[in-house]
Amino acid sequence: MDVNDVTLEYTSAGIPVVTEKIKGTISSGFLVAVGTGSRDESKDIMGISHLLEHVVFRGTKSRTSLQISKEMEGAGGEMNAFTAKEMTAFYGITLKDTANVAKELVADICVNPLISASDVELEKKIVLQEISMWENDPESYIHKLFAETLWDGHELSQNEAGEAGIVKDLDNSDLREYFEERYKIPNISVIACGSVDSNDVMKWAEDNFNVGNGMKIKRSRPVNTGSAYRFFPRKGDHTYIGMGFHAYPADHPDRSALKLLTAILGAGMSSRLFQSVREEKALVYSIFSTINQNSDAGSMATFMSSTEENVTEAVTTSAEVLKEFKNEGLRKGELERARNLMKGATVRRMESTDQRLYRLTKSFMIAGKAEPYMNEVNALDDVTEEDVMRVADDVISSKKLNMAIYGKRTKQTTSLSLDQLDV
Repeated sequence: MDVNDVTLEYTSAGIPVVTEKIKGTISSGFLVAVGTGSRDESKDIMGISHLLEHVVFRGTKSRTSLQISKEMEGAGGEMNAFTAKEMTAFYGITLKDTANVAKELVADICVNPLISASDVELEKKIVLQEISMWENDPESYIHKLFAETLWDGHELSQNEAGEAGIVKDLDNSDLREYFEERYKIPNISVIACGSVDSNDVMKWAEDNFNVGNGMKIKRSRPVNTGSAYRFFPRKGDHTYIGMGFHAYPADHPDRSALKLLTAILGAGMSSRLFQSVREEKALVYSIFSTINQNSDAGSMATFMSSTEENVTEAVTTSAEVLKEFKNEGLRKGELERARNLMKGATVRRMESTDQRLYRLTKSFMIAGKAEPYMNEVNALDDVTEEDVMRVADDVISSKKLNMAIYGKRTKQTTSLSLDQLDV
């Protein structure tokens, strides 16, 4: 049983305020989420959400970046931010005795950033290095390439970091306009976690974030475009593969069954894909499955890497595993192992304030849910074998298979076809 309290209230201006009080903790976390991210950017400003996330830390009307760092670290805390497909979030976590410092600094960067021309130019250099570093990490970059394949030109294919060529051309007037349009009501939500009091958090929100109304974000739901295979050339002998399917959004009633299906197939060393593709045939070093969920769409995918001579067999073996699962069903004890694996992973993550804050933010902003994490854990107990197989039949299909390969142009990679993969 979860003994912690989660509340959802609204300020007089309509700002959602979500608070999770964690009994026994001595840290406090405060976060402001803005409901705009990479999928909400037009093609000419791709990367602006991420760049702005960086720039606000450069200074405010009353503090330099160094002063912000000194105050936060002097309070025994840390301050950070992240950009996602559908939101940008800024947070501070401190000791409970210095919680006022976190609240003051988070409010300051979210409401009063300078966004000066010099700060933007400096931060662009850092962001461009981040993009370059990410593009040179193929294990991460394959996720971008798979998203481009799966979402086929839809805004969900736009990565959070942005495109270097576009980021280079952004200036402080672009960022200021974006800030004034979007960092307003109704796009702002306030979330707090740890040793916090809901009345105190509500007062913080009332006092700091009544910033007026801005542009309401409008989104188009992606269309399932069927199957696709795209090859992306790279130098180097190793090949990176992403293969998967359109799945369910974050609030779908079968999300827990999808989570367990994904775990059975590709989470942990006892999973079917790990055992078949790595342990039995030694075709890859790593292989895992994951789900990615947005407010109106989602995916289930498997990622792996192999040397060029193993690419075709690694891919065909993975497809055979999926087909065998659909045809033969669950093995004895398999669902219970997956259930405990996912429960354990969730519970361990939730032992830190920052992970609780992140989970609560993602749950509220993407799925519209403000509830204790144990609800998520307990929902796994309700999933039956029939649920898992029904979801497998719904999601896994040759007609829905999408695949991206990032590697050397060889006979294997150029001749590979989805027609070879029967799932």
